[in-house]
Amino acid sequence: MFGRIGRSAVRHPWLTILAWLIAAIAAASLAPPLQPVSDQAEFLPSHYESVRAGEVQERAFPQQEQPASIAVFRRSDKGALTDADKADVAEVTAALQKAGLKKIKRVETGPQAVSPKGEIALANIVATTKNPYDAELIESVKELREKAKPLLEGTSLQMGVTGSAATALDTQESSGDTDAMIMMATLLLIVVLLAVIFRSPLIAILPVLIIGLVFGVAVGLISGAAELGGLQADATISSILIVVLFGVGTDYILFLLFRYREFLREGRPAKEAMGEAVARVGETIASAAGAVIIAFLALTLSSLGMLRAMGPALAIAVAVTLVAALTLVPAVFSLLGTKAFWPSKAWRKQPEHGLAHRVGALTARRPGGVAAVSGGLLAVLAVGVFSFTPQFDSSGSLPKDLESVQAMEDLQRGFSAGQTDPTWVLVEAKDGGRLDRAGIDAYGKKLGEAGLGQVTPATLGPRGDVAQFGVVLKQKPASEEAIDLVSGALRDAAHEAAPDGTRVLVGGTSAVLADIQHATNRDYSLVFPVAGVAIMIILGLLLRSAVAPWYLMLSVGLGFGATLGSTVWLFQNIKGEQGLLFTLPVIVYLFVVAIGTDYNILMVARLREEIRGGSSPADAVRRAITHSASTIGAAAVILAGTFGVLLLAENTMLQQMGFAVAFGILLTAFVMALLLVPAVTTLLGGRAWWPGGRSSVPPAHDGPAGGADAGSPDTADSGTHARI
Repeated sequence: MFGRIGRSAVRHPWLTILAWLIAAIAAASLAPPLQPVSDQAEFLPSHYESVRAGEVQERAFPQQEQPASIAVFRRSDKGALTDADKADVAEVTAALQKAGLKKIKRVETGPQAVSPKGEIALANIVATTKNPYDAELIESVKELREKAKPLLEGTSLQMGVTGSAATALDTQESSGDTDAMIMMATLLLIVVLLAVIFRSPLIAILPVLIIGLVFGVAVGLISGAAELGGLQADATISSILIVVLFGVGTDYILFLLFRYREFLREGRPAKEAMGEAVARVGETIASAAGAVIIAFLALTLSSLGMLRAMGPALAIAVAVTLVAALTLVPAVFSLLGTKAFWPSKAWRKQPEHGLAHRVGALTARRPGGVAAVSGGLLAVLAVGVFSFTPQFDSSGSLPKDLESVQAMEDLQRGFSAGQTDPTWVLVEAKDGGRLDRAGIDAYGKKLGEAGLGQVTPATLGPRGDVAQFGVVLKQKPASEEAIDLVSGALRDAAHEAAPDGTRVLVGGTSAVLADIQHATNRDYSLVFPVAGVAIMIILGLLLRSAVAPWYLMLSVGLGFGATLGSTVWLFQNIKGEQGLLFTLPVIVYLFVVAIGTDYNILMVARLREEIRGGSSPADAVRRAITHSASTIGAAAVILAGTFGVLLLAENTMLQQMGFAVAFGILLTAFVMALLLVPAVTTLLGGRAWWPGGRSSVPPAHDGPAGGADAGSPDTADSGTHARI
């Protein structure tokens, strides 16, 4: 089948390219843009308590306003505010109120605007939208900061703006350069590495152009599915799509080009060489893409809408990339022929494969030792997983010199950390009747006596069927301590003291994060196993084996543990971070397990091809490593380098993500795919391919299956026998 697809694209290159151009233009012009979704509570299922609390709060208190950000005032010398300072605070606040900033409804000081010690004063910035991540609101906060600067001149005051919208602004501005840096580094790495590998400017540039075209088609299909099919895809997925498409797209293009070049070295005409390359590696690419697609689709089982939306979108992107690898890439390169390699003549000569040949020979000669060393290394690194501590406070990862971070530190000197974002306790009458005021006051007293935080007086809804208490925690709302407190002691105390005939719901940021933590832990126990079983089925179908998928998935699990464990060792144990990004296991799953499995599939597919050709397990392993090392190595270095750029960011969570994915990809490629998997396959011998067995599988080569090539290790690398 793959041979027919490849030969069709090669015979009709212009028609194939035209079809892709039309698809890209149609996607760009007809597909609606993706809409941003920023409220994490929207991504939780409705049965979670924080979601139900939010629904009751919205119904009972529709006019309630929470500040989107807070202006924090202090003296330059950090001393107590004088009466003149307080008058200046009121004057600056009034001037900002009159500034007429879009999306900002009010800037006001409250009755408790000055801290107990008199060092800090606050002004609430109330927005016209309840979405603190609204783009226009964020821009208005930026303008407010600028307008405040001349107002503070001549006073002893300093002012900083913090809170959700201000933090979003600082995150956006601090990561803006990082996004550009990642994109430029990605393009530069791909172009430079492809130029070094193939010594051709055309091959260095064409993959970037092809993947750019694929990106346009993929985004169009995703946004169309979101509009017509109900797929909930966030606009922020564009950045992750770029990385995924460049990752898998470059992998598949390299898989094809390396095999294409090998057939050209045999002396085959360009069109025949490309058609044969698609026939040989088409199944490998399709299996690799199938494994990635299955891994992404498994995210639809997640409790979190964020992941449920991400999974199908990424699966669509990989499917488009697969079709492009089997049609567009062959069409473009067969059209160019050997001119694609200009000015290099290296495609005419067999390479030495020096280091790869020695590694292959060592693995074939001492598979037990190689398996023990490579597997032992991964196992030692994986021990760090047991110390993994999830971190939900993204603001803690921001550079300390940002205004929102410094303003939050000032605020916490004078007020409780939860002052800006209280936890809400809602008491609702079960029968829809009016609540007893005396009973509600008694409940609030019990809640306060629990000593979990400062409890504000009850506010009754207009219908009298819902009462609301605010609990101001001493801990930061997104901190691990606050999340543990809300999910445990606070919810327990709130529920146990509920008046008769009522139900109590606990909501707010800390409660939402507690529910997200619970949902994430549930997802780890469901999504990963389901994806693992599905990938095993794909491997079994590809290899016609019931044995190989087991040790391949065990090695993948070991690689996952080693990647996450290494990140824990570095950031928690060496750098002293309090925890790691709570979504890091999912990120490792997406980029290391899902995409990194490509390298395992490429290796075992080559091993299977050599076995089908009549080679012994040892010879098959030696040849597979020798001829696959350059493909796997080049693809891994490009993908790892792309993520490695994140280590230059000031945001520690971006650093964690960059290190985990870059190091994990390198482990997967150079330790697992090139050492552990071939070594274990050699140790198992023919049993690795049970029940298919090599005798029951017809040879894949057009020429002689074994002969001198099977019996003489040297001839496979000399170029006299093309076994590539």
